[in-house]
Amino acid sequence: MGYWDIPDGTSCVHKTWITTKLATTLVCLLSGLVGSAYHLVAFQPDTALEAFQRAGNATMTMAAMGAIFGMTTCLTAQAREAPDEPINYFVGGCASGIFLGARTHSAATGTSACLALGTLGFFGKVAKMENWRLVGPPEM
Repeated sequence: MGYWDIPDGTSCVHKTWITTKLATTLVCLLSGLVGSAYHLVAFQPDTALEAFQRAGNATMTMAAMGAIFGMTTCLTAQAREAPDEPINYFVGGCASGIFLGARTHSAATGTSACLALGTLGFFGKVAKMENWRLVGPPEM
């Protein structure tokens, strides 16, 4: 079963596990290969252990953000008793952004990430609800 197969506001632990796996996979593919490689070349570590720690740090941060998004979205849907509302996804994205700000010790990063990830989550849910197509030929 995938993330969208589980009704919103139910099975929070399972949905959180799925979002954690997705965020970890995303960071391993994108940030792990591209971002970490750039960072390690631009700011060369003194030891191999330090290089491993830097790469692991990005992965753990994204995994935590995925878990925060999944759990916050699900718990917000339960608390509001409105499981299919996009605002739940805004709250989940915003909570992930706030975590990123706390992790980087930057209020500006937290605020902008809250707004950006919240908006992304909101429109992601709207796109799913309204069957938006981002790629492929238009339906006639």
